[in-house]
Amino acid sequence: MKQKHLVSLRDYTRADLVEIFELARRMKADPGAFRDALRGRTLAMIFQKPSTRTRVSFETGMYQLGGHALNLGANDIQLRRGETVADTARVLSRYVDGIMARVFSHEDLVEMSRYATIPVINGLSDLSHPVQALADFLTLLERSGRLEGAKVSYVGDGNNVCHSLMLAAVKLGVSISVATPAGYEPSPLIVKSAAREAQKLGTPAPVVTRDPMEAVTGADAVYTDVWTSMGQEAEAAARVKAFQGYMVTAAMMAAAGPDAVFMHCLPAHRGEEVSAEVMDGPRSIVFDQAENRLHAQKAVLVLLMGGGIDGGPRRA
Repeated sequence: MKQKHLVSLRDYTRADLVEIFELARRMKADPGAFRDALRGRTLAMIFQKPSTRTRVSFETGMYQLGGHALNLGANDIQLRRGETVADTARVLSRYVDGIMARVFSHEDLVEMSRYATIPVINGLSDLSHPVQALADFLTLLERSGRLEGAKVSYVGDGNNVCHSLMLAAVKLGVSISVATPAGYEPSPLIVKSAAREAQKLGTPAPVVTRDPMEAVTGADAVYTDVWTSMGQEAEAAARVKAFQGYMVTAAMMAAAGPDAVFMHCLPAHRGEEVSAEVMDGPRSIVFDQAENRLHAQKAVLVLLMGGGIDGGPRRA
C-alpha cells in the first residue's frame, strides 16, 4: 500500500482497501503469526472525545502486534491549548512511530498529516470515520464472501460514518442508498466526490432520499447511527423530533428482505434510531462489526507503521 496516512477513504483505491481486508482476515485467522509485526514501535493516541471501541481496539491491537500505545487525552497534551497542531505533529514525530487521533475538527487531522513525518490515522472526526467503515465492509465480506453487487442502506443522520460508508462503497462496487430527513443530509461535497468516483470506476453512485422504506428496499444490510452525536447534545430534542419515522424497525427490515442484516457502529440507543427487537435480534451483526474494528485497524497499523509485514517504520 502506497498511502502514508489514513485521514479519509477518499484517498484510498480499491486495491488499497482489498489489501487491508486480506491482511485483516489473515490476522484474525492467525493472530500469533503477527505478534512481532510492530515490536518496539509506539502509537500516540490523541483523544479529544471519549471512546470505547476506538481506544480499546487500537491499544489492544498495538499490544497484539508487539508494540505500545500511549493514551493522550485532551488534558494530557497542549494540542490547541497553547501549542499548534503543526507543532504537536512535529514533536510527536520525534518520539513515536504513528499517531491515531480522535478529534472534533477534520481540519486538525489534515494539518497534522501535513506536518507529521509519521503516519496519521483518523480515529474519528466530524467529517469522517474511515476505520469504522473498514470494519463494516470487512464484516460484510466475511458474511458473503464478496462485496461487489451488494446493497447497503443507511437510515438516519448523514454524518461522518455515512460519509465514510459512501466513499468506500463506490470504490468497492457496493450500492449505497441513504435516507435522511430534510436538513440532515450528508455533505454535498462528499456526495459529489463519491458520485465522481463512481462514474470514473463504473460503479453505482450513492442515492440520497427522504424515504427510509424506499432506501432499504432490496438491501443486503440496513445501517443506522445515533441521531445525536457527541458535541450535538444541545440539539437533541430537535433531532429526536426531526428523525421521527427513521427508527429501524422490524417492518423496515422486512422491506429490506429476509436475508438482510442490521448494522450499527455503536453505541446504540434502543427505542430511538433502532428498536430493541432489531438491535438484539438474530439479524443484528453489530458486535461482529465492533470486533472487526480490532482486526481492520491492526492491518492498517502494520501497513502504515510497518511498511507491510517485513518493512521498517514508514516516515515521510
